[in-house]
Amino acid sequence: MKFEPELESGKLIKRYKRFLADIKLDDNSERTIHCANTGAMTGCAEPDSTVFFSTSSNLKRKYPNSWELSVTENNHTICVNTLRANQLVVEAIQDQNIKELTEYNELKTEVKYGSENSRIDILLTGKSLPDCYIEVKSVTLLSESGQGFFPDAVTTRGQKHLRELSEMAQLGHKAVLFFAVLHSGIEKVSIAHHIDQQYHSLLIDAIENGVNILCYQAEMSSKEMKIVRKLPFSI
Repeated sequence: MKFEPELESGKLIKRYKRFLADIKLDDNSERTIHCANTGAMTGCAEPDSTVFFSTSSNLKRKYPNSWELSVTENNHTICVNTLRANQLVVEAIQDQNIKELTEYNELKTEVKYGSENSRIDILLTGKSLPDCYIEVKSVTLLSESGQGFFPDAVTTRGQKHLRELSEMAQLGHKAVLFFAVLHSGIEKVSIAHHIDQQYHSLLIDAIENGVNILCYQAEMSSKEMKIVRKLPFSI
Protein backbone atom coordinates (compact mmCIF):
# COMPACT_ATOMS: atom_id res chain seq x y z
CA MET A 1 0.00 0.00 0.00
CA LYS A 2 1.67 3.18 -1.18
CA PHE A 3 0.88 6.63 0.15
CA GLU A 4 0.49 8.97 -2.78
CA PRO A 5 1.37 11.69 -2.11
CA GLU A 6 3.82 10.82 0.66
CA LEU A 7 2.55 11.45 4.18
CA GLU A 8 3.23 14.80 5.84
CA SER A 9 4.24 15.11 9.49
CA GLY A 10 3.73 17.20 12.60
CA LYS A 11 3.87 16.95 16.38
CA LEU A 12 0.85 15.77 18.37
CA ILE A 13 -0.67 18.35 20.72
CA LYS A 14 -3.66 16.30 21.86
CA ARG A 15 -6.29 13.81 20.76
CA TYR A 16 -9.87 14.56 21.81
CA LYS A 17 -13.53 13.77 21.11
CA ARG A 18 -12.28 10.33 19.92
CA PHE A 19 -12.23 11.43 16.26
CA LEU A 20 -10.05 14.55 16.36
CA ALA A 21 -6.45 15.49 17.06
CA ASP A 22 -4.57 18.77 17.06
CA ILE A 23 -1.02 18.84 15.70
CA LYS A 24 1.71 21.43 15.26
CA LEU A 25 3.45 21.68 11.89
CA ASP A 26 7.08 22.60 11.19
CA ASP A 27 6.12 26.25 10.64
CA ASN A 28 4.52 26.28 14.15
CA SER A 29 1.01 26.51 12.74
CA GLU A 30 -1.63 24.23 14.23
CA ARG A 31 -4.04 21.96 12.42
CA THR A 32 -6.95 19.71 13.38
CA ILE A 33 -6.91 16.29 11.72
CA HIS A 34 -9.33 13.37 11.70
CA CYS A 35 -8.63 10.24 13.78
CA ALA A 36 -10.28 7.06 12.49
CA ASN A 37 -9.28 5.09 15.60
CA THR A 38 -12.05 4.98 18.23
CA GLY A 39 -10.11 2.74 20.61
CA ALA A 40 -8.02 3.49 23.67
CA MET A 41 -4.84 4.03 21.58
CA THR A 42 -2.72 3.22 24.63
CA GLY A 43 0.88 4.26 23.96
CA CYS A 44 -0.02 5.51 20.48
CA ALA A 45 -1.06 9.08 21.20
CA GLU A 46 1.51 10.62 23.53
CA PRO A 47 1.78 14.43 23.34
CA ASP A 48 4.75 15.66 21.28
CA SER A 49 5.10 12.36 19.40
CA THR A 50 5.53 12.58 15.63
CA VAL A 51 2.33 12.21 13.64
CA PHE A 52 2.12 11.39 9.94
CA PHE A 53 -1.07 12.31 8.10
CA SER A 54 -2.63 11.89 4.66
CA THR A 55 -4.71 14.41 2.73
CA SER A 56 -8.03 13.59 1.09
CA SER A 57 -8.98 14.95 -2.31
CA ASN A 58 -12.63 15.13 -1.16
CA LEU A 59 -13.32 18.84 -0.96
CA LYS A 60 -16.48 18.24 1.09
CA ARG A 61 -14.59 16.90 4.11
CA LYS A 62 -14.48 19.28 7.06
CA TYR A 63 -11.12 17.82 8.12
CA PRO A 64 -9.27 16.74 4.95
CA ASN A 65 -6.26 15.32 6.81
CA SER A 66 -6.28 11.84 8.39
CA TRP A 67 -3.94 10.59 11.11
CA GLU A 68 -2.12 7.55 9.70
CA LEU A 69 1.06 6.85 11.72
CA SER A 70 2.70 7.74 15.02
CA VAL A 71 6.40 7.53 15.87
CA THR A 72 7.14 7.12 19.58
CA GLU A 73 10.10 8.39 21.61
CA ASN A 74 11.55 4.87 21.26
CA ASN A 75 11.39 5.27 17.48
CA HIS A 76 8.62 2.70 17.09
CA THR A 77 6.23 3.27 14.20
CA ILE A 78 2.53 2.59 14.78
CA CYS A 79 -0.37 2.70 12.34
CA VAL A 80 -3.27 4.28 14.21
CA ASN A 81 -5.70 4.33 11.27
CA THR A 82 -7.71 1.17 11.95
CA LEU A 83 -9.13 1.22 8.42
CA ARG A 84 -5.70 0.27 7.07
CA ALA A 85 -5.58 -3.17 8.71
CA ASN A 86 -8.24 -4.68 6.43
CA GLN A 87 -6.76 -2.99 3.36
CA LEU A 88 -3.30 -4.37 4.14
CA VAL A 89 -4.55 -7.92 4.65
CA VAL A 90 -6.61 -7.84 1.46
CA GLU A 91 -3.57 -6.62 -0.47
CA ALA A 92 -1.31 -9.28 1.10
CA ILE A 93 -3.77 -12.08 0.24
CA GLN A 94 -4.15 -10.85 -3.34
CA ASP A 95 -0.36 -10.66 -3.69
CA GLN A 96 -0.08 -14.28 -2.42
CA ASN A 97 1.98 -13.14 0.59
CA ILE A 98 -0.04 -15.07 3.19
CA LYS A 99 1.09 -18.64 2.59
CA GLU A 100 -1.82 -20.15 4.54
CA LEU A 101 -4.36 -18.50 2.21
CA THR A 102 -2.90 -18.94 -1.27
CA GLU A 103 -5.31 -21.66 -2.45
CA TYR A 104 -8.31 -19.37 -2.85
CA ASN A 105 -9.08 -17.50 -6.07
CA GLU A 106 -11.95 -15.19 -5.14
CA LEU A 107 -12.05 -12.51 -2.43
CA LYS A 108 -15.00 -10.49 -1.17
CA THR A 109 -15.25 -8.03 1.70
CA GLU A 110 -17.99 -7.01 4.15
CA VAL A 111 -20.22 -10.03 3.46
CA LYS A 112 -23.16 -10.66 5.79
CA TYR A 113 -22.92 -13.90 7.77
CA GLY A 114 -23.66 -15.61 11.07
CA SER A 115 -26.61 -15.80 13.42
CA GLU A 116 -25.77 -12.45 15.06
CA ASN A 117 -26.08 -10.50 11.80
CA SER A 118 -22.39 -9.66 11.38
CA ARG A 119 -20.32 -8.76 8.34
CA ILE A 120 -17.13 -10.70 7.79
CA ASP A 121 -14.09 -8.61 6.91
CA ILE A 122 -12.89 -10.98 4.19
CA LEU A 123 -14.54 -14.01 2.56
CA LEU A 124 -12.38 -16.28 0.39
CA THR A 125 -13.81 -18.90 -1.90
CA GLY A 126 -12.27 -21.48 -4.20
CA LYS A 127 -13.34 -24.49 -6.20
CA SER A 128 -13.61 -27.64 -4.04
CA LEU A 129 -12.51 -25.69 -0.94
CA PRO A 130 -14.55 -24.75 2.12
CA ASP A 131 -15.36 -21.04 2.31
CA CYS A 132 -12.84 -19.12 4.39
CA TYR A 133 -14.14 -16.46 6.79
CA ILE A 134 -11.48 -13.98 7.99
CA GLU A 135 -11.90 -11.46 10.79
CA VAL A 136 -9.08 -8.89 10.93
CA LYS A 137 -7.91 -7.25 14.16
CA SER A 138 -5.31 -4.49 14.46
CA VAL A 139 -2.68 -4.98 17.19
CA THR A 140 -0.94 -1.85 18.53
CA LEU A 141 -0.69 -2.38 22.31
CA LEU A 142 2.92 -3.04 23.37
CA SER A 143 4.39 -4.02 26.74
CA GLU A 144 7.97 -3.23 27.75
CA SER A 145 9.19 -6.72 26.78
CA GLY A 146 8.14 -6.52 23.13
CA GLN A 147 4.91 -8.39 23.87
CA GLY A 148 1.92 -7.21 21.88
CA PHE A 149 -1.60 -7.57 23.22
CA PHE A 150 -5.13 -7.60 21.84
CA PRO A 151 -7.52 -6.07 22.73
CA ASP A 152 -6.50 -2.77 24.31
CA ALA A 153 -9.97 -2.31 25.85
CA VAL A 154 -13.02 -4.49 26.52
CA THR A 155 -14.57 -5.29 23.14
CA THR A 156 -18.11 -6.63 23.03
CA ARG A 157 -17.97 -6.35 19.24
CA GLY A 158 -14.85 -8.52 19.18
CA GLN A 159 -16.56 -11.04 21.45
CA LYS A 160 -19.41 -11.28 18.98
CA HIS A 161 -16.97 -11.87 16.13
CA LEU A 162 -15.41 -14.80 18.01
CA ARG A 163 -18.82 -16.38 18.47
CA GLU A 164 -19.56 -15.94 14.77
CA LEU A 165 -16.21 -17.43 13.72
CA SER A 166 -16.79 -20.40 16.02
CA GLU A 167 -20.16 -20.95 14.38
CA MET A 168 -18.61 -20.94 10.90
CA ALA A 169 -15.93 -23.43 11.96
CA GLN A 170 -18.54 -25.74 13.46
CA LEU A 171 -20.48 -25.58 10.17
CA GLY A 172 -17.44 -26.92 8.33
CA HIS A 173 -16.06 -23.69 6.93
CA LYS A 174 -12.53 -22.38 7.45
CA ALA A 175 -12.53 -19.59 10.04
CA VAL A 176 -9.54 -17.33 10.62
CA LEU A 177 -8.82 -14.66 13.21
CA PHE A 178 -6.10 -12.53 11.59
CA PHE A 179 -4.02 -10.27 13.83
CA ALA A 180 -2.49 -7.48 11.75
CA VAL A 181 0.39 -6.19 13.88
CA LEU A 182 0.75 -2.48 13.14
CA HIS A 183 3.43 -1.62 15.72
CA SER A 184 7.11 -2.01 14.78
CA GLY A 185 8.15 -2.75 18.38
CA ILE A 186 5.95 -5.83 18.79
CA GLU A 187 7.80 -9.16 18.54
CA LYS A 188 5.03 -11.57 19.58
CA VAL A 189 1.29 -11.41 20.27
CA SER A 190 -0.97 -12.67 23.02
CA ILE A 191 -4.50 -12.05 24.26
CA ALA A 192 -4.89 -9.36 26.90
CA HIS A 193 -6.80 -11.47 29.43
CA HIS A 194 -6.01 -8.79 32.04
CA ILE A 195 -8.06 -6.33 29.96
CA ASP A 196 -10.89 -8.50 28.58
CA GLN A 197 -11.23 -11.87 30.32
CA GLN A 198 -14.39 -12.70 28.37
CA TYR A 199 -12.58 -12.22 25.05
CA HIS A 200 -9.79 -14.49 26.28
CA SER A 201 -12.28 -17.22 27.25
CA LEU A 202 -14.16 -16.95 23.97
CA LEU A 203 -10.92 -17.22 22.00
CA ILE A 204 -10.00 -20.44 23.80
CA ASP A 205 -13.43 -21.80 22.89
CA ALA A 206 -13.02 -20.61 19.30
CA ILE A 207 -9.69 -22.39 18.91
CA GLU A 208 -11.20 -25.58 20.33
CA ASN A 209 -13.99 -25.23 17.77
CA GLY A 210 -11.47 -25.05 14.92
CA VAL A 211 -10.84 -21.32 14.43
CA ASN A 212 -7.34 -20.66 13.05
CA ILE A 213 -5.10 -17.84 14.30
CA LEU A 214 -2.78 -15.96 11.95
CA CYS A 215 -0.48 -13.18 13.11
CA TYR A 216 1.48 -11.04 10.63
CA GLN A 217 3.36 -7.77 11.06
CA ALA A 218 3.51 -4.79 8.70
CA GLU A 219 6.41 -2.53 7.79
CA MET A 220 5.39 1.12 7.82
CA SER A 221 6.81 4.39 6.56
CA SER A 222 5.63 7.73 5.22
CA LYS A 223 5.79 6.22 1.73
CA GLU A 224 4.14 2.82 2.10
CA MET A 225 2.88 0.00 4.31
CA LYS A 226 2.93 -3.73 3.65
CA ILE A 227 2.56 -7.06 5.46
CA VAL A 228 6.04 -8.59 5.65
CA ARG A 229 6.47 -11.24 8.36
CA LYS A 230 4.69 -13.81 10.50
CA LEU A 231 4.90 -13.40 14.28
CA PRO A 232 4.42 -15.98 17.05
CA PHE A 233 1.10 -16.05 18.87
CA SER A 234 0.19 -17.48 22.25
CA ILE A 235 -2.94 -17.54 24.38
